[in-house]
Amino acid sequence: MLSLLSCTTMAGVAEWVCCPGEKNNVLYNALADCPVIHRWAVADDRSAAFFALGRVQATARPVVVTAGDGTAAAAMLPAVAAAYYERRPLLVLTMDSEPDTGGTGAPLAMEKENLFGIFAPTVEMNLPCPVSDLPDLSALLAEGFPLHLRVRTDEAAMQRETDFSALEMGDAPMPPAFRGSLAALSRMLRFHAVEGLVMMIGALEPAEQEPVLWLAQTLRVPVVAEAASGLREELAELLLHGADELLMQHPPRYVLRVGGVPTGHFWEALEDLPDTEVFSITRTGFSGLCRRSTVIEGDPEQIMKALGDVPHVGDTERLLSRSRHNAARSEERLLAHPESAAALVRAFSCHASLSEVICLSSPTVTELWNRYAQNRVPTLYLRDQSPHGADGAISVFLGNAADAGSAFCLVGDLTLLRDLHAAAIVPQLPPGRRIVAVLNNEGAGGAAYAAGNDPELQRLLVQSPVFKAENIARLWGAEYYRIQNEADLEILDTLQEDSFALLELLPDYNS
Repeated sequence: MLSLLSCTTMAGVAEWVCCPGEKNNVLYNALADCPVIHRWAVADDRSAAFFALGRVQATARPVVVTAGDGTAAAAMLPAVAAAYYERRPLLVLTMDSEPDTGGTGAPLAMEKENLFGIFAPTVEMNLPCPVSDLPDLSALLAEGFPLHLRVRTDEAAMQRETDFSALEMGDAPMPPAFRGSLAALSRMLRFHAVEGLVMMIGALEPAEQEPVLWLAQTLRVPVVAEAASGLREELAELLLHGADELLMQHPPRYVLRVGGVPTGHFWEALEDLPDTEVFSITRTGFSGLCRRSTVIEGDPEQIMKALGDVPHVGDTERLLSRSRHNAARSEERLLAHPESAAALVRAFSCHASLSEVICLSSPTVTELWNRYAQNRVPTLYLRDQSPHGADGAISVFLGNAADAGSAFCLVGDLTLLRDLHAAAIVPQLPPGRRIVAVLNNEGAGGAAYAAGNDPELQRLLVQSPVFKAENIARLWGAEYYRIQNEADLEILDTLQEDSFALLELLPDYNS
């Protein structure tokens, strides 16, 4: 096993998330004594994979998650797919004994070749083996996508290693290489942007924020900044309020998207707006659109340097002046309905903005945050899991929060139910304040409007939670608080620095 550990550490892997499984015993015998690797133990394979994804997000290093026996590895597919679209080097490791029992129906056995399809190619490793036969994981991870490492072992030939002095920790992977032509983008910015340009900023890594902020402040065009960009507050004076409705009414001639794929409705509407030309600068390389657009892939800082000087364009379509009316109406609604979902999210954001880490999940939560959250205090580290659905949100949050002294998470009620095992990792985390807030919108509450008065359709679409948040907090060993107005959130000021709490936000949906 020393060769396997050496192979992964040279690729920059410093953490393993370990799931129990009979076939993992020989691996864990070696791993247990390895001083350079931090080990997390998570019983549920699905939660383990999402926690590992959170650690990749937080550390910018590849992380190994080991699957348990049988079909356990298949439970990791949602996290692997999320890692693929975020371009994260998540390594899923599965263990098999020789001879190969795949396809035989033997207990705890299943076929694992190409298990994750396009999301994570399978790399085979037979142990023991000479160093020359080990795969070059550093090269395989250079593109930043997830991998499935399938290890076959001859247990009779394996011995427990105790000498780890030769293990060396490799560097974190470099950002993806710059690909694409800047000619069309440069031409648009210099000669055509005055016809109407809007900048849309999706999710950014912390290291990407400074060059993107420079670009936005130089262009001075109207901006739609997602919360996960970390720049929503820094660019408040350029921010379009009520952007989805405003841009649907006044589609710009050009859109420059930087970062992850935006989550707003206007981005979806671009599919049917062929007269709006779209340019993307993105680390992941995904266009986010089925229609034609121009994509420049790579590290934004490298791309900004290659782009060179850019002109001051400004708000040639006067969208910002129209946007101010939307901002005023939003503030009036918050004042008139202090117990609404929007007002509770605003009040919660004021407390969360003082923490080191913020995580969001569910489209409803993300939309409310982007529209109503405070925009005065910078939130430099915010992760939004809603583009990948409601899977594993709490586990990803705890993975991001492991190194933080204070971390806040806001999810929907169904999102909470889909990740109940996540809190099992909390006793292994360093001391810190970790707050999980769940917005109770009575299941997929918004779907009730689509269901109309049809009770069977409401039953299928809405699916109100059957477990109470208070009972979930008791299961987790967490403190529980009901939040119905801004004043209730003052309880956060009294919590100990090392506390784990579940807040249930209960809006008045009649207000």
